[in-house]
Amino acid sequence: MRTQGFLRTFLHVAIYIGGILLATFLIVNFVAQRTRVYGYSMTPTLNDADQLIVEKLSYHFTDPQRYDIIVFPYQYAKNTFYVKRIIGLPGERIRIDYDGNIYINGKVLEEHYGKEVIEDPGIAATEIQLADDEYFLLGDNRNNSQDSRDPSVGPVKRKNLIGRVWLRLYPFSKFGLITHQ
Repeated sequence: MRTQGFLRTFLHVAIYIGGILLATFLIVNFVAQRTRVYGYSMTPTLNDADQLIVEKLSYHFTDPQRYDIIVFPYQYAKNTFYVKRIIGLPGERIRIDYDGNIYINGKVLEEHYGKEVIEDPGIAATEIQLADDEYFLLGDNRNNSQDSRDPSVGPVKRKNLIGRVWLRLYPFSKFGLITHQ
């Protein structure tokens, strides 16, 4: 009799722990995950050591939008993820001149996210035609950011967009939702 009670309790605990592990797996892989900012490429919007929640669900139902702050993996380093802002959308033509102006389909993009004037347009000095599944991404700290201007990053395919930065957890003094537009 005691063995049955022990087995029943053990089974209940095992099912409970299994459920927690399954829920954690599903949330981290399909809904949201925590990430940390390393470096200053998104200053002044995000800073080194900011703790963020990235939501992964919305891009399954809607398209990423210009100015969304997203996370994607850096293709040449395992477990390295970049946080950048979407500037160019699929099918658009992107060019940056040596005065720091960003052109989308031949028209100057009026935006206020850049911390300073772009000094090096990188590969975008020559017009880039984005494919139907590619995005052009820039850090807000334009002269201190390895982003789509760098040949090692280039335009990023939609399948590589992990999710949209949603919430800043830390520092507590800046806790809150991240505005994108």
